[in-house]
Amino acid sequence: MRTNITDMTHGNPTKHLLVFSMPTLIGNIFQQIYNLADSIIVGRFVGAEAFAAIGATSSITFLFFALCNGIGSGGGIVVSQFYGAHEEDNVKKCIINTGVIMLIVPLVIGSLGLLLAPQFLTLLQTPSAILSDATIYTRYMCVGLLFVSLYNYLAAMLRALGDSKTPLYFLIFSTIVNIILDILMVCVLRLGIKGAALATIISQLISVVLCAVFSARTNPYFRFCKQDVVLEKAMCSKIIYLGVPMSLQFGLIAISSMAVQRIVNSYGTIVVAAFTATNRIEQLIHQPYTTLGTSLSTYSGQNFGARRNDRVLSGYYAGIRIMVVLTLVLVAIMQFFGGAITGLFVEEPEVITLGALGLRITSLFYLPLGMIYVIRGVLTGIGDAFFSLFNGIVEVIGRFTIPICFCSYLGFGANGIWISAGVVWVVSAITAWIRYLTYFRRKIK
Repeated sequence: MRTNITDMTHGNPTKHLLVFSMPTLIGNIFQQIYNLADSIIVGRFVGAEAFAAIGATSSITFLFFALCNGIGSGGGIVVSQFYGAHEEDNVKKCIINTGVIMLIVPLVIGSLGLLLAPQFLTLLQTPSAILSDATIYTRYMCVGLLFVSLYNYLAAMLRALGDSKTPLYFLIFSTIVNIILDILMVCVLRLGIKGAALATIISQLISVVLCAVFSARTNPYFRFCKQDVVLEKAMCSKIIYLGVPMSLQFGLIAISSMAVQRIVNSYGTIVVAAFTATNRIEQLIHQPYTTLGTSLSTYSGQNFGARRNDRVLSGYYAGIRIMVVLTLVLVAIMQFFGGAITGLFVEEPEVITLGALGLRITSLFYLPLGMIYVIRGVLTGIGDAFFSLFNGIVEVIGRFTIPICFCSYLGFGANGIWISAGVVWVVSAITAWIRYLTYFRRKIK
C-alpha cells in the first residue's frame, strides 16, 4: 500500500509544501506537547522550583537529542534523493543502514549523559535549590533517548518518501497517553518530577513501537528480507557525510544554549522560570518554521535527485512566501497575547510579566528566524553538508558572545537574554543568505 508516499517531482510546489507541511506541523506541535504537558502540570501542581528544574535541563537534553537526530536527518536526505532518482534498492539499503547507526549512537550518548548529568548541571551553575530535581529529570531523559531517537529516525525516513501522515497518527496517540500518564503520576500518585519523566518515557516507547509495526505492514520500503539487511561501507559513509555535520550543527546550537542557560541561571529562580516559560513557547513557535524547512528538504531532495533544478528554485520562492505570511501571524499573537500564554505555565505575576516582555522582544526577530529555516531546508535537500556545520559554528559564537554584551556590558540585565536571542537570529540569517548567494545558485545552475 503506497497511498501515503508522495512524488514531489511533479505538480505545484506551493501545494506540495502546504499539503506535506500540515501533517508534519501537527506532528511537531504534538511532539512539543510532550514537553509542554510536563511543564504545565509540574508548574501548576508541584511548583515554580520544579518547573524551573525541568527548564534547567532543556539545553542538556537538547544536546543529547540533537547529536542523535542529526544522523537520522542526514539519512532522510539521502533517502529522498534516491527516491527522486527512482533507485528503490538504494532506498531500502539507506533505511537499514541509517537504522543500525541510530541504534548505536543514542545508546552511547545516553549512557554518557546518565553518568555525567550532575557534572553538566553544575557546569551550568544550576541553582542549588533545583539541582537535585534537575539531575533526576536529566537522567530519566537519557534513558528515554533511545526511544525518541528511533521515533525521529522512522519519521525522517517516512517523510523522505513524502509520507508525513503516518508519524502523525501515532504521535497524536502517544501524546494523549503522555498527558493522561502525567495527570496520573503527578496529580494522583504525587510522584513529582519523576512522574513527569516516566510519563514521557512510556509515551515515547509507545510511539516508536506503533510507528515501526505499522510502517512494516503498510510501506513496501520497510518490508525487508534477509539479504536486504547488509551494512555497506559506501552507504554508511554517505549517511555519515550528511548526518555528522547536521549532528554537529545541532550539537553546537545545544552547547550555545547551555551557555545562555548559564547566564540565565545566574539571575536566580524567577528569571529561570520566566526563561523556561518563554523557551517552551519559543520551541512551539519554531515548529511551523521547522516544518517548512523539513518540507523544503524533502521537496528539494526529491527534485535534486530527479535533476529537476528548476523546481528546486521554484520551491525556494514558494517557501519564502509561506514563511512571510506565517511570520506576520505569529508576531501579532506574541505581541498581543504573550502574557496570557505565559500564564498557562505559572501563576506567579512577576514570572508572567517578565515572560510576556521576553516574547514581545523575540517576536520582532521572527522574520530572520524564518529565513534561516527556509534557506537551511533547501541547502540540506541538495546535500550541502558544509553549511549545517558552519551555521552551527556561527550560532555558537553568537550565543557565547552576544548575551554577555547585552546582559553585562550594555546594561540590559535579564532583558538582554531575549534581545541577544533575536540578534543571534539576524547574524545567522545573514550567513545563510551569503551561502545562498555563493553556493545554492551556482549549484542549481
